[in-house]
Amino acid sequence: MKQYIAYLRVSTKGQERSGLGLQAQRAIIEHYAKIEGAEIVKEYLESESGKNIENRPKLQQAINDCMKNNYILVVAKLDRLSRDVEHIFKIQKRLGDNFKSCDLPTTDALTLSIFAGLAQREREIISIRTKVALQAKKAQGAVLGKPEHLTQEARLKGVEAIKAKARANTHNRVATALIEKCKKEKKTLQAIADELNQHGFKTSQGKQFNPISVSRLSRRVV
Repeated sequence: MKQYIAYLRVSTKGQERSGLGLQAQRAIIEHYAKIEGAEIVKEYLESESGKNIENRPKLQQAINDCMKNNYILVVAKLDRLSRDVEHIFKIQKRLGDNFKSCDLPTTDALTLSIFAGLAQREREIISIRTKVALQAKKAQGAVLGKPEHLTQEARLKGVEAIKAKARANTHNRVATALIEKCKKEKKTLQAIADELNQHGFKTSQGKQFNPISVSRLSRRVV
């Protein structure tokens, strides 16, 4: 049986305490392990920025643990490891085949380079959008960075929106991982739809899967 070490990362201590993002990551990894018939032997949780892998002791411990015991390092999504192409390839070079990301059908060099490049570009775009949005808010006279200025209703709405988005992303990513596995097993679209339905997955409209909806989901970029 394959043995996995799960690595989960959030960007702030506040996210670590609230659990925002962690449940979604954990659910993806656990379902992926179930599909692969693997055992999760240990979980490393870290609250650090994704800019630099050197300032993440838990990640270094997880990597060393994998190298020492021949475990497989698993992350729910590539950007939980890093949004920097160089960092991702540095880790892949150390671990080789003992590294998996649940949002990738394979972890070969070409696939990694594409997804790592997308993750890095996304980081750059997020940074630009954040700066523009903050400047716009300041120009409007808004008080930024003060949670006490939010009403309780606004806080609850924000939390629910984040949770709903996390559930949707988790659903799609795990379903896509299952589809990729079934494809490797040369299953028909109908057989894949049957397996998705058997595991309780639903389409975005809340309906059961059929060959057409399977084909649509499998073409989406996760």
